[in-house]
Amino acid sequence: MRILFLSPSAQMGGAERSLLDCMASLRAAEPWWQLDLIAGEEGPLLPEAREIRVRAHCLPFPKRFARLGVFGTGSAAIARQSVTALPGVARYRQSLHQTIQGLAPDLIHTNGLKMHLLGAWDSSAPVVWHVHDYLSTRRTVAQAMRLSAKGARAVLANSRSVANDALRLFGEDLPVETMLNGVDLKRFQPRGPRLDLDELSGMPPAPSGTVRIGLVGTFAKWKGHEVFLRAMARPEFRGLPVRAYIVGGPIYQTSNSQFSLEELRALARDLGIGKRVGFTGFVPNIPDAMRALDIVVHASTAPEPFGLVIAEAMACGRAVISAHAGGAAELVCNERDGVSIAPGDHLALAAAARDLLRDPVKRMCLASAARTTAEARFDRTRLGPALSAFYGNTLNRGNLEPCASSTSTAEIGTAA
Repeated sequence: MRILFLSPSAQMGGAERSLLDCMASLRAAEPWWQLDLIAGEEGPLLPEAREIRVRAHCLPFPKRFARLGVFGTGSAAIARQSVTALPGVARYRQSLHQTIQGLAPDLIHTNGLKMHLLGAWDSSAPVVWHVHDYLSTRRTVAQAMRLSAKGARAVLANSRSVANDALRLFGEDLPVETMLNGVDLKRFQPRGPRLDLDELSGMPPAPSGTVRIGLVGTFAKWKGHEVFLRAMARPEFRGLPVRAYIVGGPIYQTSNSQFSLEELRALARDLGIGKRVGFTGFVPNIPDAMRALDIVVHASTAPEPFGLVIAEAMACGRAVISAHAGGAAELVCNERDGVSIAPGDHLALAAAARDLLRDPVKRMCLASAARTTAEARFDRTRLGPALSAFYGNTLNRGNLEPCASSTSTAEIGTAA
């Protein structure tokens, strides 16, 4: 079997880490299959894919197409940007088609909106869309995906929440399956090296006994950095043995969708906590960063399609506070293996953080239970066999077969 993966980005955000986990698990499950990856830019995903014997290629997007932001951008702005990007997209489609024909895949697995569309517009092989985002809530995106649905054979969603959204968009036109993202439990585990977050942030060492709380992730504006900073600025934290960290940076090329480091630093200064918040910048070794934290915060202000950082923090045996919406609500059982709060509520976040700060026994119990949950639900070794079966079913499914029996509640590749 020859599988071709298409990814618009080669940076290591959540969707790309999920794709790498899929390829690694599939390589272990089907060692004789030919796996290829085409990315729309150079980045760390490519060498990491090559390390697991995936033939990785870069076919760079035209600059205007690369910077075309579809999430967090208005429909009118998308339309204007799309018009200017069209000539380059046409040339890119031809180059991509020639490359795909040369690789001769049996199936194409796309991993992001731009590659969903490009893959569907190519007739070289059956296409499955691995959807990591809500599509129906964005009019331009929904229209483009609906118009392109005839070029896809099936949808793989990373949570039941995303699957339900896809079903609302495609109805019976496409079968939809759910497969939760996986985590490398050998890499993301409680024991192991820890980064010096103070040194990375250019801060003096924290006093002994300091509780470290951090938000880990890209600088997408909906990831809740402002909520986190406002929570940490609450007066009840002044004088307490706590230090906050923002771990990560802006990694994507798309316009107007990310904070800059300077913007977040300025906000921290305006809130009067500039000296109590560390900014590490982009950190390639996420497990070592998570192990350096006592509490990991997920503060997304919009429903999270999955929330890979939550699963990874749980695998590292950290106490987790997460925004309870979307796919993230499927990961944490409140007060059993984490703490759930309403999205965008900095007062609720502050209260949850203060509670965990004052109760080290509760932190320890939540952390232990989180690891147990991760072992039961997020082990990436399940992905390979699940994908192999999914691909086989997809190839055997006729294009005209009714899809009414497809359901987002049919979660594949999990024991939960």
